Amino acid sequence: MANRLTHIYTKTGDAGKTGLGDGSRVEKFNVRIDGLGSIDELNSILGIIVTEDIDNRLKDTIIKIQHHLFDIGGELSIPNHFKIISEKVTFLENHIDSMNASLSPLKEFILPGGSKAAAVCHHARTVCRRVERTLFKLKETDKINEISLQYINRLSDFLFVFARYINHSKKINDIYWQKNI
Repeated sequence: MANRLTHIYTKTGDAGKTGLGDGSRVEKFNVRIDGLGSIDELNSILGIIVTEDIDNRLKDTIIKIQHHLFDIGGELSIPNHFKIISEKVTFLENHIDSMNASLSPLKEFILPGGSKAAAVCHHARTVCRRVERTLFKLKETDKINEISLQYINRLSDFLFVFARYINHSKKINDIYWQKNI
């Protein structure tokens, strides 16, 4: 593999524009760049989850998701380049179904928390929802991969169930929302 990042700083962004993978330049406040930044933030939070005391199979799943997020970032970096396929959405759905099968049904809303790892999952879920809103905003003006939109939507569901699953596996109760407190 060639050295892709031999120069970390290029000074080409100092005036408020940044380059896309197709060679075009856009303002740093462009909605596409906002989406890329939020995906990067989400990926960083997932990196924190991987450092937590969770099962290695779950860590491997999160690392695979991190790779998928890089693929979605690549799609945003190169307009009209689609990489995410429906099998990756199915990958998330299978994990959701598997984890959810061991959890008791929810009868009330839950608060983010329980264990630290679960709380970080909830944080990642909220950032994932921001990614989703940003991508739908981008869709108003640009063509983007519909399957990537499905993937991001499913990923927030995955992160919710994953947070509950982590608490369950650590024998820590979810914190239920209480009315009129």
